Amino acid sequence: MGVRITYADSVYDLEDGESVLDGLLRHNLDIPYSCKSGTCQSCLMQAVSGDIPAAAQIDLKPGYKKQNLFLACQCTPEQDMDVQLPGTAIDVPAVIHSMEMLNHNVVRLVLMPQDEFTCEPGQYISLINGKGVTRSYSIANDPGKEDHIDLHIRFIKNGKMSLWLENQATRGDMLTLRGPAGNCFYTSDDGYDYPIVLAGTGTGLAPLYGILNRALECGHKGRIYLYHGALQAEDLYYIDELQALSEQHDLFDYVPCVLNGQDNNFYKAGNIEDIVMKALPKNKAQTRLFLCGAPDMVNSLKKKAFLSGLASKHIYADAFLPSKT
Repeated sequence: MGVRITYADSVYDLEDGESVLDGLLRHNLDIPYSCKSGTCQSCLMQAVSGDIPAAAQIDLKPGYKKQNLFLACQCTPEQDMDVQLPGTAIDVPAVIHSMEMLNHNVVRLVLMPQDEFTCEPGQYISLINGKGVTRSYSIANDPGKEDHIDLHIRFIKNGKMSLWLENQATRGDMLTLRGPAGNCFYTSDDGYDYPIVLAGTGTGLAPLYGILNRALECGHKGRIYLYHGALQAEDLYYIDELQALSEQHDLFDYVPCVLNGQDNNFYKAGNIEDIVMKALPKNKAQTRLFLCGAPDMVNSLKKKAFLSGLASKHIYADAFLPSKT
């Protein structure tokens, strides 16, 4: 009997030498794909069980490999596999434990999952309140080592989730967590000595803070830089916490950036893109860049960093898109 693939609760046989993609397409299943050469990565799938052939993960980012993602067009398995499309989410109930203002318009929401919820610091989840309002937020702590999930949420005028949190939500309220998703998290697959640059605006600090702490806890030996951009100095937060980490760890530099301000002993004034580009490590071939926050900043800095010599596979980007409702 040949190799069998379990997908969407059904089992499909593969012909000898047939890829997972070709086999599922032959069975008339709607699987995303494009080039069939392993270049476009449109056919990414996730292994629930079974060994992934090495050829199916060539050139994938370490974060993808850690999530058992593989290229279906390059996957010719030698044993049975159970697969799914990436992003297949699970729903877990969670209770509001506390809410704490971090600055004038950002709240730290602490949630207690009521069931097992595995995720990485820096990934994001969808938060659903009792009224059915759904928004995506990045994880700022390490739920694997703590019994809660930290989210940093900016209050937006007339935002449905913002209004609910500000005016109605209380300790003990039940919400739903869906996810996790995202590839923006720390991995030591390539060692512990490469430079890391973390750059974000606003609540883009949330995933970066989680990534930073995970790297420090893992004993990362390369230099780590964190740039947090804001329009005004009052928009910054976690200042004391980040300064304390900088004092505790010789290899960590915290650089707050304020667009509308003047250079002083506390922050750098100017556009965070310019500040980051001027200070990129010389060892660009090994540098990992994490970008989170405003889409314009993320997309622009991603392009500039790539053109300056950073490898695209070493750039991790998470643009925070505003909700339309």
